[in-house]
Amino acid sequence: MPSPLHDTINELFRNRPEFAVEVLRDLMGISVPEAGSAEVASNDFNDRPSKDFRPDTVITVGPTRHPLHGIIVEVQQAKSESKRRQLPRYAATLWLHLQRPVTVLCVCPDPGAAAYYTEPIKTGLPGYTFQALVLGPDAVPVITDPKEAAAHPELAAMSVMMHGEQRRPVVEVFVESLPLMEPEHAASYYEYTYKMASKAVQKILEELVSSTTWPVYSPFAKEHFGRGKEEGREEGREEGREEGRAEEGVRMLLRILAARGFDVPENIRDRIRTSKDLREIERWADRAIVATSLDEVFD
Repeated sequence: MPSPLHDTINELFRNRPEFAVEVLRDLMGISVPEAGSAEVASNDFNDRPSKDFRPDTVITVGPTRHPLHGIIVEVQQAKSESKRRQLPRYAATLWLHLQRPVTVLCVCPDPGAAAYYTEPIKTGLPGYTFQALVLGPDAVPVITDPKEAAAHPELAAMSVMMHGEQRRPVVEVFVESLPLMEPEHAASYYEYTYKMASKAVQKILEELVSSTTWPVYSPFAKEHFGRGKEEGREEGREEGREEGRAEEGVRMLLRILAARGFDVPENIRDRIRTSKDLREIERWADRAIVATSLDEVFD
């Protein structure tokens, strides 16, 4: 039965199928036609009743009626000879259907599984030795720049999944990148990343979002918004808590403005620092994420 990790990785590719093309081109050097579009296609390869012949995700590149390239995305978390033997069958079936080049991309979070599925598969057919392309920990870059993470959120999510346990800065940078994304996109990619992460990395994500007043997106983050170190202290004093959150919001807003490259004059800084209205600060922060000038933020 597919696991939540398996389903979330597939959802990541189905949400934006161009990501599969970018992986093949940018990380693996595979020539994929410049077709202008990529879309998810049917993954039902059965021509008779069968329960074992349905790849995870099928993507076609090019016009819908006349695709130029086919990509099969398979998520494999463990070694399985039966699963491995299905890969050339998937490739051959899609090739027969499209009459175009086909690439099988295996996503393997486990290093051992990645090495296993990288091995060529001899099919017994003369001249046909199949080899999948594998996206494993060695192929996924360690992303430590918030701007790079915001520009490539799918890859950043993969980087957290593959490297987060060994490299905490990867997780921290991903959280820092969220205010640089469109709010609705940041919400989706935070959820993808949280679902794909290990329990240890999920805990780190929870700690990071619960100690900041950046816009936060998961159910956990919304529940713990702005609590930080003040959680449990002076529970009956709502006004004091509101002021503490406003102060944290001021720091968050200044960091966003700096990250966006704005030169903030002293009078604007004074206006920000003296504000005690958390909603006003949050409204400025939301604008600062996408604004092209300070007037758009504070008008």
